[in-house]
Amino acid sequence: MFQFKQFAVQQDRCAMKIGTDAVILGAWCPINNHPFSILDIGAGTGILSLMLAQRSNAAQIDAVEIDDEAYEQCVENFESSPWRDRLFCFHAGLDEFLDEPEDEYDLIISNPPFYSENHKTDSAQRDLARFQEAMPFEDLIEAARLLLSENGIFAVIIPFKEEEKFIELCAEVELYPINVTRVKGTPTTEVKRSLLAFKRYELSVLTADELIIETARHQYTEDYTALTKDFYLKM
Repeated sequence: MFQFKQFAVQQDRCAMKIGTDAVILGAWCPINNHPFSILDIGAGTGILSLMLAQRSNAAQIDAVEIDDEAYEQCVENFESSPWRDRLFCFHAGLDEFLDEPEDEYDLIISNPPFYSENHKTDSAQRDLARFQEAMPFEDLIEAARLLLSENGIFAVIIPFKEEEKFIELCAEVELYPINVTRVKGTPTTEVKRSLLAFKRYELSVLTADELIIETARHQYTEDYTALTKDFYLKM
């Protein structure tokens, strides 16, 4: 079990355990449009939905998860949280979910799978959670195009090397970046991840910023501490 300040997450049945990527995205994701409805695509443990339930007053927080074990664990985590009445998980693939879309969402968030073919492991469940072919970026972006409300925000965390391609794919469906934060483990390491938020209109000027996690092992930067202190017990 992973214990946060306001909720706990069981993760023993999920292929992808709670990691820094999810926590950063859940804490960073812009909510300045005061979302009424939120969609978490590829929910896993439900960590992003739970973080956004804590951060926002959204009345409707839906999650979609295809894996049987992860879906059941996500539901359990929702039910044991303080926000169980606002959280709901659909057991479906993204294509099934899009077959009969009923709602628009003011915020769509995803920590999508993004390992390529040559990283396959012996665990089919883990591969499903981690590999881009399980949910191609094009499918995720198409879902955002179809389901995002007029003033909605679409937020993801992806490998930095995929940033340019992802922004280009979004532009093809008229989704444009409004926030870009590039994440480094330490001041001397390369940029590893890109946090991206999109809307349906284009900014005249977009400036990217940078988030550094540590200065040394377990010596967290002020920026990272400020971002995650509402969640981590020891921040």
